[in-house]
Amino acid sequence: MSSTPLGGEREKLVSKLPASLRQALKVRAAQLQTDLQDAVAAGIKMWRATTEELPVLDTAGAESFGTYLPEGLYDTFKLDCRDRGVSYIQGLAQAVALWLSASEVPDQPRIARRIVVCNQKGGVGKTAIAGGVSQALAEDLPAVSSARKQAEVAIAAGQRVLVIDFDPQGHLSHQLGLKAVPAGQESLITHMLERDKAQQELIDLTVVVESERFGGRLRILPAAFDAFLLDSGLTVFRGPRHAALERALLNIEEHFDVIVIDSPPSLGLAMDTALYYARARPNERRGRSGLLVPVEAEDTSAQAYGMLIQQIDAITRDFEIEIEQLGLVVNKFDSRRGFIATSSRDKWEALGTPPVLAVVPDLKEQREAVRLQKPLLDYAPECDQSHRMRQIARGLRMP
Repeated sequence: MSSTPLGGEREKLVSKLPASLRQALKVRAAQLQTDLQDAVAAGIKMWRATTEELPVLDTAGAESFGTYLPEGLYDTFKLDCRDRGVSYIQGLAQAVALWLSASEVPDQPRIARRIVVCNQKGGVGKTAIAGGVSQALAEDLPAVSSARKQAEVAIAAGQRVLVIDFDPQGHLSHQLGLKAVPAGQESLITHMLERDKAQQELIDLTVVVESERFGGRLRILPAAFDAFLLDSGLTVFRGPRHAALERALLNIEEHFDVIVIDSPPSLGLAMDTALYYARARPNERRGRSGLLVPVEAEDTSAQAYGMLIQQIDAITRDFEIEIEQLGLVVNKFDSRRGFIATSSRDKWEALGTPPVLAVVPDLKEQREAVRLQKPLLDYAPECDQSHRMRQIARGLRMP
């Protein structure tokens, strides 16, 4: 919230704003050295000047937000909201999204975003979330008008996405009809531990996920049986072992807009390399890269999340880096499980930071897609779970 201005030339705006938009607004305003109240005022003016229909943004869970606007602008904005048939909260969200899309930070290096899907607790659905979000990020969407693109930052054209099966169990690879790389053959693991001996480029080990929906933009780097021994290999690794994953992937980053990693369910050295890879790099703006954490609406998931936080804190202290949590996903939710499920979901959402990007229901389509070894968004593109994957992708793209 901006400080109270001197004089009577401004008046207070009190409304609500989704956590992801609020955080993106604060970060972008700081990067551009713009006062928060000026940024919001500029967004509202852009919103009022837009004559084309804007998309409805997800404002579920929006929290209180206040700032100051030039005198008269708030009242005019409220009148416009009524005329357009949208709530003040929706209008403000659209205005902030417009300003964000029109206020890119200059001179930012072109580097792939890195999203690590992690939780050392097994069974929370990391693989389903990593696969579904990767598909949503790569999905080809209908062309939209320029004004709509400005507001709908989160669902622009499909991006070039690499999803990495970093879990030695290889569930993601299996779900997409691929076999894990046999022990001893070149894989991500050999590139991490013995890159100098590699005969192939890592990009040549990736496989296109075939579907017109993804248009060749989605690739997977399959799991490898050697990953079961990765922790022991890292203990004798000659070099900075925490950077082994990044060292292997650096040459492949130029081929992709986003790299999503389905991490192993552990707190070992392999997980350390994934956490380090997700760190914010120099001059990289906040909200681009970091961790996506699937959780369940039950008590043991909260305990496991606490252990993950301890590991993140240790890594950030040891290497003096910043690792951002981009959001939580409450996965496999079923309200029929009663008070434990609903109260746990409410507790996750009450955290606020990191925000809950989506609550994904426990439905049959995901299991059916796995059985048929097809991408969820290709098998059932209009099912509730597919829409929730798009919701997560929107939340990840917002900054």
